[in-house]
Amino acid sequence: MTASTTRRTTAAKSRLAAVGAIAVAGALLLTGCGDQTKDKGSSESQSESKAPLADKLPQAIRDKGVVKVGSDIAYAPVEFKDDAGKVVGIDPDLAAAMGKQLGVTFEFENATFDTLVGGLASKRYDVAMSAMTDTKDRQEGVDADTGKKVGAGVDFVDYFTAGVSLYTNKGDSQGIKTWDDLCGKTMAVQRNTFSHDLAKDQAKKCEKDGKETLKVEEFDTNPEAETRMRSKGADVVSADFPIAAYSVKNSGGGEYFEIVGDQVEAGPYGIAVAKGNTELRDALQAAVQALIDNGEYKKIIEKWGVADGAITEAKINGGS
Repeated sequence: MTASTTRRTTAAKSRLAAVGAIAVAGALLLTGCGDQTKDKGSSESQSESKAPLADKLPQAIRDKGVVKVGSDIAYAPVEFKDDAGKVVGIDPDLAAAMGKQLGVTFEFENATFDTLVGGLASKRYDVAMSAMTDTKDRQEGVDADTGKKVGAGVDFVDYFTAGVSLYTNKGDSQGIKTWDDLCGKTMAVQRNTFSHDLAKDQAKKCEKDGKETLKVEEFDTNPEAETRMRSKGADVVSADFPIAAYSVKNSGGGEYFEIVGDQVEAGPYGIAVAKGNTELRDALQAAVQALIDNGEYKKIIEKWGVADGAITEAKINGGS
């Protein structure tokens, strides 16, 4: 999710050593004999060929074989649940591809967006991957509204670029074309996203310019904000462009919403990692870059119809 200071995030883990040990134990149980050294070496060699970046992960993650990912799984097409309840989207696809590079499984855990950074600090998650915008405030643990330090901050591995869009009920754009047209309107928005930050800034600007303020109603999820607008409780919703475009195309068979104006404030999505966890951060960067270089990244981005947001370099803390 985009914001003057906000957006959403995921991470990776490896189990190379565990795979080797399990292979040896299995060979002994099944045959009761054999060259243990040969079996182990063969297993490790095979694992390395399948997971070329496994040795870059912290040993603790390699041992567990799992990377726990905090995510707000209600933000199609970035991450959401399909009709069968399976977690799907851009982030899960990229995480699965990174897992193959790193020899681990990425497990997504659902949470509200505004709790994800805290979940990293408490070590509930290894990473946060949830369309989280990489911003300086997030990197430094600074509250966007007050400018005060509120936490240690996080590091980001950037993997996508997106701007923010406005959308309304279809056929009811109310003359909204730019953010300056929002004065006197009511916006529904997901809490603590980049869109939320932009909305609060715009409300202040309306008041400063002597205009009727923009009323901002905040919700835990973007679908809740859309429901509010559908019921005519709000005039407009703001979300990252991929999310807005997906909703406009798919909600009500394309009959519910329409995008108004151009997207603004383009910035990078980043996988968030707790400060100091540099080994995991660097392993993730290597994995994302490998997917870019081998073409798998392009396939995933194009699959979800968001090729315009593709990047060519997985930067660390590239947001401003």
